[in-house]
Amino acid sequence: MTIYLTKNLYVLRRKEVKALLLKLKEQWGFDGELDYVFLKGKEDKIFISTRDITKIEWDNIRINSSGIYIAKETNGELRLSIEGSQLIGPHATKNTLEISEKLARLWMKGYNIPFDEEKGKELKGFQIMKCKDDFMATGIFKENRILNFVPKNRRISSSD
Repeated sequence: MTIYLTKNLYVLRRKEVKALLLKLKEQWGFDGELDYVFLKGKEDKIFISTRDITKIEWDNIRINSSGIYIAKETNGELRLSIEGSQLIGPHATKNTLEISEKLARLWMKGYNIPFDEEKGKELKGFQIMKCKDDFMATGIFKENRILNFVPKNRRISSSD
């Protein structure tokens, strides 16, 4: 039985959570445990929340989302948000791309990262962008660059 918190937000069933965890394993080699309730909202966005969320009376509350946005399902793949990459990244065993501090700064400003075409042939699907111990969302290799999906309101703006 599907539990709808609102008309646009529902709790994923056990079977859907297993499929989600399988995608995390396939894409990033993630084999950890996530003790959260998984929610799915509009535009196939996936959120996590504490299990207590199901105890709230949602009848008179108007919301579009709840919890922490961690991923979006796109063409059968997951595109992790910044928080999603910080949650999954430390346990990922593949598709993690280490970049320099200079490139990380450009990334957080919203720029796409130029990338060698030969090295890019090894990349498949979304890559978790990492600089030292910091995980900074996901990008995808296309046309000799890593495309940036950091939303404009999350980018840093500085003149350096």
